[in-house]
Amino acid sequence: MKLKTTLEQWLTLQAIDEAGSIQAAASRVHKSHTTLLYSVRKLEDQLGVALVTVKGRRAVLTEQGHTLLRRASPMLEQAQSLESIADQLVQGMESEIRITMDHLCNREWLYQPLAEFMAHNSATSVHIRETSLSATQQAVTEQQSEIAIVTLPITNYQAEAFGQVLMRPVVAPHHELTERGAIHIDDLLTATQIVIRDLLPDEAELSSEDKQNVGWLRSQRRITVDNFDHALSAVRAGVGFCRLPDHVLAKAENADLVRLNLQGGQQYQVPLHLVLPCQSCTGPAAQALYDCLLAHARTRLQL
Repeated sequence: MKLKTTLEQWLTLQAIDEAGSIQAAASRVHKSHTTLLYSVRKLEDQLGVALVTVKGRRAVLTEQGHTLLRRASPMLEQAQSLESIADQLVQGMESEIRITMDHLCNREWLYQPLAEFMAHNSATSVHIRETSLSATQQAVTEQQSEIAIVTLPITNYQAEAFGQVLMRPVVAPHHELTERGAIHIDDLLTATQIVIRDLLPDEAELSSEDKQNVGWLRSQRRITVDNFDHALSAVRAGVGFCRLPDHVLAKAENADLVRLNLQGGQQYQVPLHLVLPCQSCTGPAAQALYDCLLAHARTRLQL
């Protein structure tokens, strides 16, 4: 069956819809206004429906145009994915893989499989960035990495179980909270709490109200740090209390920390998931590392 239309025509219609005018779309795709207008009119003639109408100075899609473009969008994405994959196949394995890892993740869960991968992929370098909260989500939605280790699954992205992290509230042995027996949540209101900041790369893009917060944050005074290494040092110094991951506590000397007997809050679990932000455009090297990470996770979790 011979098709009436071409991908180029649908890309033109998509550009007009996104740009808001034929002139703006022409500038975006580096073609003349006349060329784009001719392409749209030809597409309308081929399909027998009106696709674009002019309102004031703006070219907007008709209802039929929106309906057809919505159906065409997955086709355009597939075509772009095919070309991207073809380029990767021509170039061979990627020279670099970017990984973003939420700071809650046990680093051994990454580095043990990575060592196995590197032993068989000497041409590929790996760039690892530790993230948290909004920064972790942004790394996926803006495809800032080929592999991401996140907490909760992100809308429209497939995720595989990668692990569970147990969080426990702790203080230094000489902290005043250790002098009490069972601690009520109200006892923490006047205690200094150590919290991890939302490490969004461009803080100007997100207001303080929109940044993500997790857990109990009602202490009247806080010390905010970038990661759990800093938090552990602050706890040991007696600065305040903090909920730390079990894998961080396991590496600390028992004598240095005291677990709080906090009523209704002695521990909670945070799930971690493995995600491919680029989805079908993932290169062969990133896919191989992802498969290695997933295989280790399934063994660890006995799935």
